Amino acid sequence: MTQNSRAHWRPPMPWQALIALATLFTALLLAGAALAHNVTEGDAGYVQEVTGFRPIAFIYLGAKHMVTGYDHLLFLAGVIFFLYRSKDIATYVSIFAIGHSVTMIAGVWWSISINAYIIDAIIAFSVVYKALDNLGAFRLWFGVQPNTKAATLVFGLLHGFGLATKIQDYDISPDGLLGNLIAFNVGVELGQLMALALILTAMTHWRARPAFARQAYAANVLMMVAGFALMGLQITGYFVA
Repeated sequence: MTQNSRAHWRPPMPWQALIALATLFTALLLAGAALAHNVTEGDAGYVQEVTGFRPIAFIYLGAKHMVTGYDHLLFLAGVIFFLYRSKDIATYVSIFAIGHSVTMIAGVWWSISINAYIIDAIIAFSVVYKALDNLGAFRLWFGVQPNTKAATLVFGLLHGFGLATKIQDYDISPDGLLGNLIAFNVGVELGQLMALALILTAMTHWRARPAFARQAYAANVLMMVAGFALMGLQITGYFVA
């Protein structure tokens, strides 16, 4: 099945959907109002104090950011949800990685920042968009199918700005800055590959189950709900902070 293909699903039983939704919202509430791109206190202190080119440390920080960035992972899972061929998966993941890398490095290097709550709300919207795309909503509602590669690139650029905005909250030493940013980005991509491997392993086993077509509908609905919930957290944070 290609990126533009869509299956015909039947929704799961109501009680199953309710249990899944309850689990999802519990996880979001436990996460609190924390931003998806936050740097932990210990890592922030290190970033502020370190000087010079420290590739290993920044590769580690980049990988850690990606594997704990639930908005990134949700979007990435949505992107590959209906991709079966390795070539297609590699193409879309590469497009996302290019967009993410360009704006993360350029944003910090040229001090381009966006309000953290606003950019994270937009990133959360990317999850909603991808879930709707997977559900075939745009073709159903508007009679057109958006260019999925272009959308992946645009949202990749926005995801990169999210991280760049956070990094600029900390006074990183200009000594070795470019090298450290590149190392951080390498770590982000390594973390993305690790996360992708786990997602694809789970997806392969799931797709082999007879109930996949029916459950795929519920999964994308839940992904959309998660995106809206994350948007709500960020919008609330914008007005409360």
